[in-house]
Order: sequence, then C-alpha cells, then structure tokens
Amino acid sequence: MIKGHRIEKIIEVKTFLEIIKNYKEEQIVATQHTFFRLSEEERKIFKEAVLKEYLINKIPILVGIQQNSNYAVFYDYGKKEALKIMLDIKIEKIKIITFYLIEKNKMPML
Repeated sequence: MIKGHRIEKIIEVKTFLEIIKNYKEEQIVATQHTFFRLSEEERKIFKEAVLKEYLINKIPILVGIQQNSNYAVFYDYGKKEALKIMLDIKIEKIKIITFYLIEKNKMPML
C-alpha cells in the first residue's frame, strides 16, 4: 500500500452522500492522473462520464478517508469486485484522483 493511501477513518455512506449531493456534474472533474493505471482495453470501458455516473447516481458500499485526506469510495462492481474511486473533495469541485477495481475480499475492514 502506498503511504498516505491507508484508510484511517470510515465514514457513513449517508454522510458521504450528504457531502456530495450539491455538486453539479460539471464540478466533478478527472485529473491527468485519473486514467494513468488503465490498459487500453480498460480505457474503452472507463470514461470520465462512467465515473461521474457512479458518483452522482450510485450508492457506495464503503467510504473512508485516507491518511492523505482523500476519500476512498467503494462501489459494488459485480460478484467479486468493487470499484474504488479516490477523490479530493474541495469546496468548488471534486477531483477524481484515480480509480481501479479491487477484489471485495481485499477491501479495508476497520
């Protein structure tokens, strides 16, 4: 695990949804770093619009705050996997730092 990415505090899903509910779609932005981990095949599937769809319309299964103050948000993504999206939430916008699929049995349990 990369230093700073360790989750130090789990927050309630409803608290997270309350935090992000007033952000408009155009206030949620990808960064240059967002897609760097992806293979060409994954880039065809995961576009910025797909990530925004998760943030705006889906309910996470787990939300935590990392040591680096970014949010780690986990969404159900099939039987064995979860989509982990890391966010930097500021007053004016939400930056999607990066994301990847993780096996559900590797999700943090605090």
